[in-house]
Amino acid sequence: MLVLNFAHRGSLTEAPENTLPAIKKAIEHGARAIELDVQLSRDNQLVVIHDHNFRRFNSTAKGLVKDYTLKEIKTIDVGFTFSEEFTGVSLATLDEILEICPLDTILNIEIKNIPVIYDGIEVLLYNCLKNHNRLNNLIISSFDHEALQKFQTLAPDIPIGLLLYYRILKPWTYAKNCGLNLYSIHPLQSWTDKELITESKKLGLKIYPYTVNDKERYKELIDLGVDGVFSNNPEIFTLP
Repeated sequence: MLVLNFAHRGSLTEAPENTLPAIKKAIEHGARAIELDVQLSRDNQLVVIHDHNFRRFNSTAKGLVKDYTLKEIKTIDVGFTFSEEFTGVSLATLDEILEICPLDTILNIEIKNIPVIYDGIEVLLYNCLKNHNRLNNLIISSFDHEALQKFQTLAPDIPIGLLLYYRILKPWTYAKNCGLNLYSIHPLQSWTDKELITESKKLGLKIYPYTVNDKERYKELIDLGVDGVFSNNPEIFTLP
Protein backbone atom coordinates (compact mmCIF):
# COMPACT_ATOMS: atom_id res chain seq x y z
CA MET A 1 0.00 0.00 0.00
CA LEU A 2 1.28 3.44 -0.94
CA VAL A 3 1.40 5.68 2.15
CA LEU A 4 1.26 9.46 1.79
CA ASN A 5 2.20 11.57 4.82
CA PHE A 6 1.64 15.33 4.95
CA ALA A 7 3.89 17.90 6.59
CA HIS A 8 1.30 19.70 8.71
CA ARG A 9 1.53 23.48 8.13
CA GLY A 10 5.02 22.87 6.73
CA SER A 11 7.74 21.82 9.14
CA LEU A 12 6.29 23.69 12.12
CA THR A 13 8.78 22.38 14.68
CA GLU A 14 11.62 24.00 12.74
CA ALA A 15 10.09 27.30 11.60
CA PRO A 16 6.93 29.34 12.23
CA GLU A 17 3.99 27.31 10.94
CA ASN A 18 2.49 28.02 7.52
CA THR A 19 5.25 30.53 6.69
CA LEU A 20 7.64 30.36 3.75
CA PRO A 21 10.50 29.12 5.98
CA ALA A 22 8.32 26.27 7.29
CA ILE A 23 7.29 25.26 3.79
CA LYS A 24 10.91 25.44 2.60
CA LYS A 25 12.02 23.25 5.51
CA ALA A 26 9.44 20.62 4.57
CA ILE A 27 10.58 20.73 0.94
CA GLU A 28 14.23 20.41 2.01
CA HIS A 29 13.29 17.31 3.99
CA GLY A 30 11.82 15.83 0.84
CA ALA A 31 8.23 15.79 2.07
CA ARG A 32 6.02 14.40 -0.68
CA ALA A 33 2.97 16.26 0.62
CA ILE A 34 2.33 19.47 2.57
CA GLU A 35 -0.79 20.73 4.35
CA LEU A 36 -1.57 24.44 4.70
CA ASP A 37 -4.51 26.68 5.63
CA VAL A 38 -6.00 29.62 3.77
CA GLN A 39 -8.08 32.59 4.89
CA LEU A 40 -8.89 36.00 3.41
CA SER A 41 -7.52 39.40 4.32
CA ARG A 42 -9.82 42.41 4.44
CA ASP A 43 -8.92 43.13 0.80
CA ASN A 44 -9.67 39.53 -0.26
CA GLN A 45 -6.14 38.21 -0.55
CA LEU A 46 -5.47 34.55 0.23
CA VAL A 47 -3.35 34.48 3.38
CA VAL A 48 -1.86 31.26 4.75
CA ILE A 49 -2.63 30.94 8.47
CA HIS A 50 -4.44 28.46 10.70
CA ASP A 51 -5.78 30.65 13.51
CA HIS A 52 -8.34 33.37 12.89
CA ASN A 53 -6.26 35.78 14.97
CA PHE A 54 -2.58 36.48 15.59
CA ARG A 55 -2.61 35.81 19.34
CA ARG A 56 -0.20 32.85 19.28
CA PHE A 57 2.34 34.71 17.17
CA ASN A 58 2.13 38.39 18.05
CA SER A 59 0.16 39.68 21.05
CA THR A 60 0.25 43.27 19.82
CA ALA A 61 -1.77 42.46 16.69
CA LYS A 62 -5.37 42.68 17.84
CA GLY A 63 -8.51 41.51 16.09
CA LEU A 64 -8.94 38.92 13.37
CA VAL A 65 -7.09 38.16 10.16
CA LYS A 66 -10.12 39.39 8.21
CA ASP A 67 -9.76 42.82 9.84
CA TYR A 68 -6.40 43.53 8.18
CA THR A 69 -5.39 44.29 4.61
CA LEU A 70 -2.58 42.22 3.14
CA LYS A 71 -0.25 45.24 3.37
CA GLU A 72 -1.01 45.50 7.09
CA ILE A 73 -0.60 41.73 7.60
CA LYS A 74 2.84 41.86 6.00
CA THR A 75 4.00 44.26 8.74
CA ILE A 76 3.10 41.78 11.52
CA ASP A 77 6.09 39.81 12.79
CA VAL A 78 4.97 36.21 13.36
CA GLY A 79 8.48 34.79 13.66
CA PHE A 80 10.06 36.34 16.73
CA THR A 81 7.98 34.32 19.20
CA PHE A 82 9.26 31.13 17.55
CA SER A 83 12.93 32.11 17.79
CA GLU A 84 15.22 35.08 17.18
CA GLU A 85 16.33 33.42 13.95
CA PHE A 86 12.93 34.12 12.44
CA THR A 87 12.46 37.68 13.67
CA GLY A 88 10.77 39.69 10.95
CA VAL A 89 9.09 36.74 9.24
CA SER A 90 5.53 37.57 8.18
CA LEU A 91 2.64 35.49 6.97
CA ALA A 92 2.81 34.18 3.43
CA THR A 93 0.22 34.48 0.70
CA LEU A 94 -0.89 31.40 -1.16
CA ASP A 95 0.65 32.95 -4.28
CA GLU A 96 4.05 33.05 -2.58
CA ILE A 97 3.83 29.45 -1.44
CA LEU A 98 2.74 28.18 -4.84
CA GLU A 99 5.78 29.90 -6.33
CA ILE A 100 8.19 27.80 -4.26
CA CYS A 101 6.42 24.44 -4.11
CA PRO A 102 7.56 21.88 -6.68
CA LEU A 103 4.74 20.78 -8.95
CA ASP A 104 5.15 17.18 -7.85
CA THR A 105 4.59 18.09 -4.18
CA ILE A 106 1.02 17.24 -3.24
CA LEU A 107 -0.70 20.12 -1.46
CA ASN A 108 -3.62 19.75 0.89
CA ILE A 109 -5.16 23.21 1.11
CA GLU A 110 -7.63 23.63 3.94
CA ILE A 111 -10.26 26.35 3.63
CA LYS A 112 -10.43 27.82 7.17
CA ASN A 113 -14.06 28.80 7.00
CA ILE A 114 -15.12 28.08 10.59
CA PRO A 115 -15.94 30.01 12.75
CA VAL A 116 -15.34 32.94 10.38
CA ILE A 117 -17.15 32.48 7.07
CA TYR A 118 -15.32 33.97 4.09
CA ASP A 119 -17.87 34.62 1.38
CA GLY A 120 -16.40 33.86 -2.03
CA ILE A 121 -13.16 32.27 -0.84
CA GLU A 122 -13.81 29.22 -3.01
CA VAL A 123 -13.75 31.25 -6.24
CA LEU A 124 -10.64 33.17 -5.18
CA LEU A 125 -8.87 29.92 -4.28
CA TYR A 126 -9.75 28.28 -7.57
CA ASN A 127 -8.62 31.32 -9.58
CA CYS A 128 -5.33 31.45 -7.68
CA LEU A 129 -4.62 27.78 -8.36
CA LYS A 130 -5.57 28.19 -12.01
CA ASN A 131 -3.34 31.24 -12.41
CA HIS A 132 -0.40 29.22 -11.11
CA ASN A 133 -1.22 26.20 -13.31
CA ARG A 134 -1.61 24.27 -10.05
CA LEU A 135 -4.76 22.27 -10.61
CA ASN A 136 -3.03 18.92 -10.15
CA ASN A 137 -1.51 17.21 -7.11
CA LEU A 138 -4.09 18.84 -4.86
CA ILE A 139 -6.59 17.99 -2.17
CA ILE A 140 -8.99 20.68 -0.98
CA SER A 141 -10.30 20.08 2.54
CA SER A 142 -12.43 21.91 5.09
CA PHE A 143 -14.55 21.48 8.19
CA ASP A 144 -17.03 23.67 6.30
CA HIS A 145 -18.63 21.11 4.02
CA GLU A 146 -20.67 23.76 2.23
CA ALA A 147 -17.37 25.37 1.18
CA LEU A 148 -16.30 22.00 -0.22
CA GLN A 149 -19.54 21.79 -2.17
CA LYS A 150 -19.01 25.26 -3.62
CA PHE A 151 -15.42 24.49 -4.57
CA GLN A 152 -16.36 21.17 -6.17
CA THR A 153 -18.95 22.95 -8.32
CA LEU A 154 -16.13 25.16 -9.63
CA ALA A 155 -13.58 22.37 -10.05
CA PRO A 156 -15.20 18.93 -10.08
CA ASP A 157 -11.94 17.18 -10.98
CA ILE A 158 -9.94 18.38 -7.96
CA PRO A 159 -9.99 15.86 -5.08
CA ILE A 160 -12.01 16.83 -2.02
CA GLY A 161 -11.13 15.82 1.56
CA LEU A 162 -13.83 15.75 4.25
CA LEU A 163 -12.46 17.05 7.55
CA LEU A 164 -14.08 15.64 10.69
CA TYR A 165 -13.40 16.68 14.28
CA TYR A 166 -16.24 15.37 16.44
CA ARG A 167 -17.16 11.72 16.66
CA ILE A 168 -20.33 11.31 14.65
CA LEU A 169 -22.41 8.19 14.18
CA LYS A 170 -21.34 6.25 11.09
CA PRO A 171 -19.29 8.99 9.44
CA TRP A 172 -18.94 6.76 6.37
CA THR A 173 -22.71 6.93 5.93
CA TYR A 174 -22.57 10.72 6.11
CA ALA A 175 -19.72 10.70 3.59
CA LYS A 176 -21.76 8.54 1.24
CA ASN A 177 -24.91 10.65 1.48
CA CYS A 178 -23.57 14.21 1.80
CA GLY A 179 -23.71 14.88 -1.93
CA LEU A 180 -19.97 15.41 -2.37
CA ASN A 181 -17.83 13.37 -4.72
CA LEU A 182 -15.21 12.72 -2.06
CA TYR A 183 -11.65 11.55 -2.47
CA SER A 184 -10.75 11.20 1.20
CA ILE A 185 -11.83 11.53 4.82
CA HIS A 186 -9.58 13.34 7.30
CA PRO A 187 -10.65 12.33 10.83
CA LEU A 188 -9.19 13.31 14.19
CA GLN A 189 -6.63 10.61 14.87
CA SER A 190 -7.72 9.90 18.46
CA TRP A 191 -10.99 8.29 17.36
CA THR A 192 -9.86 6.81 14.06
CA ASP A 193 -10.46 3.07 14.32
CA LYS A 194 -10.69 -0.07 12.22
CA GLU A 195 -14.43 0.26 11.58
CA LEU A 196 -14.10 3.79 10.20
CA ILE A 197 -11.21 2.74 7.99
CA THR A 198 -12.87 -0.43 6.72
CA GLU A 199 -16.26 1.13 6.00
CA SER A 200 -14.72 4.19 4.32
CA LYS A 201 -12.52 2.06 2.11
CA LYS A 202 -15.60 0.15 0.96
CA LEU A 203 -16.67 3.48 -0.53
CA GLY A 204 -13.31 3.87 -2.24
CA LEU A 205 -12.20 6.68 0.08
CA LYS A 206 -8.69 7.37 1.35
CA ILE A 207 -8.22 7.91 5.09
CA TYR A 208 -5.74 10.54 6.33
CA PRO A 209 -6.01 11.14 10.12
CA TYR A 210 -4.65 14.24 11.81
CA THR A 211 -2.43 15.12 13.69
CA VAL A 212 -0.18 12.12 14.28
CA ASN A 213 3.11 12.99 15.96
CA ASP A 214 3.83 9.87 18.01
CA LYS A 215 5.66 7.16 16.07
CA GLU A 216 3.96 4.31 17.93
CA ARG A 217 0.51 5.74 17.17
CA TYR A 218 1.60 6.22 13.57
CA LYS A 219 2.52 2.55 13.31
CA GLU A 220 -0.81 1.53 14.87
CA LEU A 221 -2.75 3.57 12.31
CA ILE A 222 -0.72 2.27 9.38
CA ASP A 223 -1.31 -1.28 10.59
CA LEU A 224 -5.05 -0.50 10.76
CA GLY A 225 -4.94 0.52 7.11
CA VAL A 226 -4.86 4.32 6.88
CA ASP A 227 -3.44 5.76 3.68
CA GLY A 228 -1.21 8.27 5.45
CA VAL A 229 -1.38 10.96 8.12
CA PHE A 230 -0.90 14.65 8.78
CA SER A 231 2.07 15.13 11.10
CA ASN A 232 4.23 17.79 12.74
CA ASN A 233 7.04 15.26 13.14
CA PRO A 234 9.68 15.20 10.37
CA GLU A 235 10.47 11.61 11.35
CA ILE A 236 6.92 10.77 10.24
CA PHE A 237 6.10 13.14 7.38
CA THR A 238 9.30 12.26 5.53
CA LEU A 239 8.63 8.51 5.60
CA PRO A 240 8.10 7.03 2.09
